[in-house]
Amino acid sequence: MEALIRMMNALDYMETKMEEKLDMEEIAKKAHSSTFHFQRMFHFLTGMSVAEYVRKRKLTLAAQELAASSARVLDVALKYGYDSPESFAKAFRRIHGIAPSEARLPGVQLKAFPRLSFHLSLKGDQDMDYRIEDKESFTIVGKSLAVSCVDGENTREIPKFWGASHADGTVRALEELAPGELCLGVCLDMKPETGDFNYMIAVKADEDKATGDLVARAVPALTWAIFTSIGPMPDAIQSLFGRIYSEWFPATGYEHAGGPEIEAYTDGDTTSEEYRCEVWIPIIKKAK
Repeated sequence: MEALIRMMNALDYMETKMEEKLDMEEIAKKAHSSTFHFQRMFHFLTGMSVAEYVRKRKLTLAAQELAASSARVLDVALKYGYDSPESFAKAFRRIHGIAPSEARLPGVQLKAFPRLSFHLSLKGDQDMDYRIEDKESFTIVGKSLAVSCVDGENTREIPKFWGASHADGTVRALEELAPGELCLGVCLDMKPETGDFNYMIAVKADEDKATGDLVARAVPALTWAIFTSIGPMPDAIQSLFGRIYSEWFPATGYEHAGGPEIEAYTDGDTTSEEYRCEVWIPIIKKAK
């Protein structure tokens, strides 16, 4: 409940600052979390970035103001943070499908994007097996894909990436490169403010193993919360990620450390209801 209240406090604060420039540090403070953790949580819980949410709310308020007053388009554009009528008109049309000047026309239909309300699931009606482990830094070698969380792109493109990497022999080559090591799916360079990140299919290996189109990346020493996923891929692991953010984080004294997120895959039938793999989330103790 405390986590829910803090997230709602952050939303309330955002709503009072719609006429000002977005200040992520101040917003995150209202949720008693780091900016990275708050933005990552927000994206998982809402499916959009904080910036996207604020933009839609500003354009909703701007449309209401234009429709109900005689305010000039330029004044409304400046009020909600747009540098020019042109940039405001472009963003306005993308949301409402009309020009700002048309908002006052009789019978015109405008889009209303309501303010959000968080309802976190803290029931714990299903077990979440996890353990906390400290691990030294290590190097991974593999193939990388630039992807985004926007509109669920990652949930579509990453399974395709795995399919293509199995078909072209990349996964087999990585397994031969590091016998005995688990095949990993690694989310790197995460930018929660935009939803962009790099995803690697990789194995733990020395940097000099990165030849051809393979790349090497360092994973720093971190404390990890390690969760067990049970069920067919990719649905089971995607569902687990959602539960980590909507149930586990709000119920614990931890927050995201800002490092990579790792999926550790075992051998076996990935379509089986009994298939097991792991999700590693980098964590730190939440500041009080």
